[in-house]
Amino acid sequence: MLSLVPTPIGNIADITLRTLETLSKAEILLCEDTRVTKKLLHLLKERYDVTTNDPRFISLHSHNEADFVSALTPDFFEKNVVYVSDAGMPGFSDPGQMLVRYCIDHAIAYDILPGANAALTAFVASGFVETKMLFFGFLPHKGNDRSSALQAALFHGYTTVLYEAPTRLEKLLHEIAVAAPERQVFLAKEITKKYQRFYRGSADALLREMKEEIRGEWVVVIEASEGRGSSLSEADILALDIPKKAASKLIARITGENPKECYQRLLNT
Repeated sequence: MLSLVPTPIGNIADITLRTLETLSKAEILLCEDTRVTKKLLHLLKERYDVTTNDPRFISLHSHNEADFVSALTPDFFEKNVVYVSDAGMPGFSDPGQMLVRYCIDHAIAYDILPGANAALTAFVASGFVETKMLFFGFLPHKGNDRSSALQAALFHGYTTVLYEAPTRLEKLLHEIAVAAPERQVFLAKEITKKYQRFYRGSADALLREMKEEIRGEWVVVIEASEGRGSSLSEADILALDIPKKAASKLIARITGENPKECYQRLLNT
């Protein structure tokens, strides 16, 4: 059997009773980072007297997940297999979904334990009353891919939740300040940890307010744009009876893609 087990995102006291029980019975522990998981088990033993079944530790992360799963055989799950990411919910912006899919495809029993999740915590803490949200994870780092992803994140009509590294947070706020200067943004820093902080305001106001605060782990929640469902998609534009050159200009306008590159891409399709 496979169990996907969430772990605290900062405060060790957020561990659940079911997580403690499942970890104590694991025979194989698949870990995003074995060092992090071993440290967690050490803390749990010290604080909650958790004992383990002397599990076998196996590294399973985003770089080896596909190869690992492709080499699996169903008898691997005859033992009690547990997967934990470094923090938070496995399979949510972390490895884990390929394991679940393998179990579904091979009729293997599996269970998903609920638990800590930074994106959902920040979404609730934001106070944005639009309760439908889309999670974008980490945006691409640069170039047209980042511009297109940011446009999609800003103008789909729902509250948007992003993760961002401290080294790129200032850049992201500058980008939002240009693309959507009136939009409210909520920032959650170091959720559940000692230096947890919440900030809310326009991107430009947040840039002025924070200055020395851009360190640590961040979740960004962006207020929903107006006119939900009214924005055109690329498919909508291509369905119009207009020349490809005109279509490429419209697509570039809503995605941030270079118009010439967009036109060339349309010609090649």
